[in-house]
Amino acid sequence: MQATRALWQGRQPMIKFLGKRTIPKQLDHSPHAHPESPTNELPQSFASYRGRAQQHGPLGGQQPQASSQSAPAAPRGAPSGSATQSSAPYGAIGGHSAKQLGPVQPGKGEVFDRNELPKRFHRIRWTDAENEAVDSAGASVVA
Repeated sequence: MQATRALWQGRQPMIKFLGKRTIPKQLDHSPHAHPESPTNELPQSFASYRGRAQQHGPLGGQQPQASSQSAPAAPRGAPSGSATQSSAPYGAIGGHSAKQLGPVQPGKGEVFDRNELPKRFHRIRWTDAENEAVDSAGASVVA
């Protein structure tokens, strides 16, 4: 006799479901915009969505020109006479070298490194004991 089978024969689930499983008669499967969508409308096609989508700059090579939308603003630090979308196949940033984009300066209240902040926010230097513990994978702490 197998003990496992004997144990499972009298098993009852601990969860009790109320009522019979039924599927609602009225289900709306039509596509609709996400409730948190800024425009509350669906894109006409995936290509038009991809043309407007942003991820570290425009995803598409050319942005669709809509009459209700204004032209996108140039990225901060970009020269005023930068190339148009048609000459930048990968968007405003990927189609140019860093030299062409111009110098980048932090905005007001922004810093590029913690050491530009007041002294209390600087990184704390590691001690020799901590460096030794890291190098020995913690063995020097135990010994």
